[in-house]
Amino acid sequence: QVQLVESGGGSVQAGGSLRLSCTASGITFSSYTVGWFRRPPGKGREFLAAIRWDGATAHYGESVKGRFTISRDNAVNTVFLEMSSLKPEDTAVYYCAAEEWGTPDVSAPWDDYWGQGTQVTVSS
Repeated sequence: QVQLVESGGGSVQAGGSLRLSCTASGITFSSYTVGWFRRPPGKGREFLAAIRWDGATAHYGESVKGRFTISRDNAVNTVFLEMSSLKPEDTAVYYCAAEEWGTPDVSAPWDDYWGQGTQVTVSS
């Protein structure tokens, strides 16, 4: 059974930081590109960042460049999203997704596996 489990969400004040984790089981993690997405209240899904299966390449969405950093540790089947300088508009449910041998950007199909999401709330 394949699972992607996000953790690390919570409530933080504007300007603060959070680190999200996405831990996978049931897949050969080192074969999967992993991406982070979010869905703000009442809005559509937004691509945030993705990292290639070997960690060699990463891409970011324009709204988070310079503030968010994606990384991975294949030894523990986990991808991280370090978020800093958080703004109220970053409030959303954050999801990770895994795509086997996927291109690490928004153009990948992102239809292999998804997590259930973790809530991030940023107050002003």
